[in-house]
Amino acid sequence: MAFSKWIAKKRMPFSAWTFFCLMSLLFGCGAADVLPYKDPSLAIESRVDDLLSRMTLAEKIGQMTQIERSVADPSVMQNYFIGSILSGGGSAPSPFASPSAWADMVDYFQTAALSTRLGIPMIYGIDAVHGHNNVYGATIFPHNIGLGATRDANLVQRIGVATALEVRGTGIPYVFAPCIAVSRDPRWGRCYESYSEDPALVQQMTQIVSGLQGVPPEGYPQGLPYVAGGSNVVACAKHYVGDGGTTGGVDESNTEVSFNELRRIHFPPYYNAIAASVSTIMISYSSWNGVKMSANEFLITTTLKEKLGFQGFTISDWEALERITTPPGSNYSYSVYVALNAGLDMVMVPINYQQFIGLVTDQVSSGFISIDRINDAVRRILRVKFASGLFEHPMADRTLFGMVGNQDHRNLAREAVRKSLVLLKNGKDSSNPALPLNKYVPKILVAGKHANDIGLQCGGWTITWQGSSGNVTVGTTILDGIKNTVSASTQVDYLESPDPGFVANGGYSYAVVVIGEPPYTEMFGDNDNLSIPQDGIVTMQNVCGAVECVVVLISGRPLVVEPYLSVMNAFVAAWLPGSEGQGVADVLFGDYDFQGKLPRTWFKTVDQLPMNVGDDKYNPLFSYNFGLTTGVGKTG
Repeated sequence: MAFSKWIAKKRMPFSAWTFFCLMSLLFGCGAADVLPYKDPSLAIESRVDDLLSRMTLAEKIGQMTQIERSVADPSVMQNYFIGSILSGGGSAPSPFASPSAWADMVDYFQTAALSTRLGIPMIYGIDAVHGHNNVYGATIFPHNIGLGATRDANLVQRIGVATALEVRGTGIPYVFAPCIAVSRDPRWGRCYESYSEDPALVQQMTQIVSGLQGVPPEGYPQGLPYVAGGSNVVACAKHYVGDGGTTGGVDESNTEVSFNELRRIHFPPYYNAIAASVSTIMISYSSWNGVKMSANEFLITTTLKEKLGFQGFTISDWEALERITTPPGSNYSYSVYVALNAGLDMVMVPINYQQFIGLVTDQVSSGFISIDRINDAVRRILRVKFASGLFEHPMADRTLFGMVGNQDHRNLAREAVRKSLVLLKNGKDSSNPALPLNKYVPKILVAGKHANDIGLQCGGWTITWQGSSGNVTVGTTILDGIKNTVSASTQVDYLESPDPGFVANGGYSYAVVVIGEPPYTEMFGDNDNLSIPQDGIVTMQNVCGAVECVVVLISGRPLVVEPYLSVMNAFVAAWLPGSEGQGVADVLFGDYDFQGKLPRTWFKTVDQLPMNVGDDKYNPLFSYNFGLTTGVGKTG
């Protein structure tokens, strides 16, 4: 029987390991010829020991190096033994690239890695912070602040499962998620990447790790990395530690607290993530009491690795080593020395890999970095690669292409939107509620640019790093959701910013006004005034002054709303709901009741900040855990 027909008849999953075994059978090679590190029947630590013993210094340093796809090619992979590649925010093989185009790119680099002397597979990483957010057509889930509002850890775990399938559906095995920061100040530009100001709630939401990686079997050693199989991905808890507690909410700045306070507020989610066998942990850009986290041996090695027992690998953030010095990059040699000795294992270089590799090589040769430290880093990296099955299945599983943006995942995202909405006001008084809205009125108005813009409702980290307005990906706008929900006889007019006279004379039964923030990420989102953008204020005042209105706020955090509450008949915090805007309409019109509770305190004025639940001086506009219901509609 022909070889290809024999494979087809057996219907075997074809992988590098399958190929190796078949060749061994065909050409008479026995089990004794299999190198121990290539033998999946052996314990992971035995395989790591064997492979590490065969590696040169150059091969070890290559494993510690992560580069951006834009500077990678087969010769770079082969000459420098690169251990990992990433896509930065918005870095794609081409605009609107299909799942197969992504997989082709990953396999192209992987083929080069496998052709090296030892054939160590590279691991490709990507940000997937609210779904597979770099990929056009993927399902975009609500950002973490909205998921925190759901209080539903099982939902978050299911989102982890779906995200892993979509990421694997493009051939990628590693995600830089979840962010388990405890954000203590909404002025921070990454506030929406945090589930809550309350460490206990963030701890619950770390269940997403088990969704991404799979649930370890009972008795699995705590701290060891674990990935269940080819439908799961390597996860990355970030950003260790204290990134959400910087003074004034300034991104990448200084968290000025005692160790006991750091341990009380910012450590708890990491306990849970490590207990769930998270495979990697990303070290924060920020500082603790003036010492950059990337240079903090006490927190990385002594605390995380030795006391907490984390046995996966640590990874830096993008160009984090340059940020150790002031000005950034002014003494890169020192930064390499202090970061690797502090306990960083893999470095997201991501561009100047030749300089990084050269400096590490020189510092090992001169004794500034010990070979024991190098071996520890590489051991951890190889441990994750073996645990994730990368040696047996290094190439993309092309049967998973259909997972990207599939209807089941969109339905799950719609459920998440429904559960994330927080009703903060309903009616001018308790006897006259504005919600749920009547589907059967003759004519309604929808206003505000956020009502009809997928990019605005998804926010940052969507297709590009900063996100943008417009039809950036596939989904359903809030306006579409409203049109899909009202009766066939109801006329829905949409105006981005209508004139108040037009509204007053328009014969509308009511209006839905959808306003909010523009997309942003990281330091570009730092904001000291937290005002609703002026165009949204004008739209709200023009409409709500002329007709009964429900205001839906699209934002990554609480904003200043107290001056405008009196003009609203109802007020809903929708956070950054993602691609499935139908979930907003599901709740506004009473098919489902409101379930969301505030995951963070809603302040009256920015002068009160920072203000968090449990503070001595706690006088919020809406307190942590507040959220109304209508008593109408289904839950779930």
